[in-house]
Amino acid sequence: MVKFILVRHGETAWNAERRIQGGGTDTPLSDYGRLQAEALGLRLKNEKVQAVYSSPLLRALDTAQAIARHHLLEVTPLAELKEINAGELEGISILELKVNLDEFICGADSQAAPLPGGESIYDVQKRSWETIQKIANLLPDGVVVIVSHYFVILTIVCRVLGLPLSNIIHMRLSTGSVTVFTLGGQFGTRLELFNDISHNRQRDTG
Repeated sequence: MVKFILVRHGETAWNAERRIQGGGTDTPLSDYGRLQAEALGLRLKNEKVQAVYSSPLLRALDTAQAIARHHLLEVTPLAELKEINAGELEGISILELKVNLDEFICGADSQAAPLPGGESIYDVQKRSWETIQKIANLLPDGVVVIVSHYFVILTIVCRVLGLPLSNIIHMRLSTGSVTVFTLGGQFGTRLELFNDISHNRQRDTG
């Protein structure tokens, strides 16, 4: 049985500004995002982690390194773990779009179509789940950390639960969060934890 610990990267300035931040935008962690990454490292330091994989985007890679150093592991970047390619929507604020991006992507009759100049949510799920299967074949009895992005993690969760991708509009995934599922073993594929942020430090608003 493989235990997958899915981590959403720490916050960036664009997260705070509610700007669309897809696979074509390589924004760094904010000061608060770095605190979240440190907290994640402490949260997961007692897990028997055998491998850490990450999106190659800076916000994910820096979060992954904060976790990996507690286990004396190198981070393996995988392009397949990048966020959805938002194409022409990269950098647009949610206020400009006038709807949350998940509703724009996963609303009725919209899932099959790629974003303008980008990719579809189906493309994201296909490459994400294929990556999960490859890692599971490499480490069939391991504990694996994957640091990635909002839509990558939620498409994986939908696959684990056997839900249509339209259900993403009913989910929220916080920056610096932990989601856990297991693959194989007595119970097959099983979601064990979703969007846990109990380890996150409170934002300094002073």
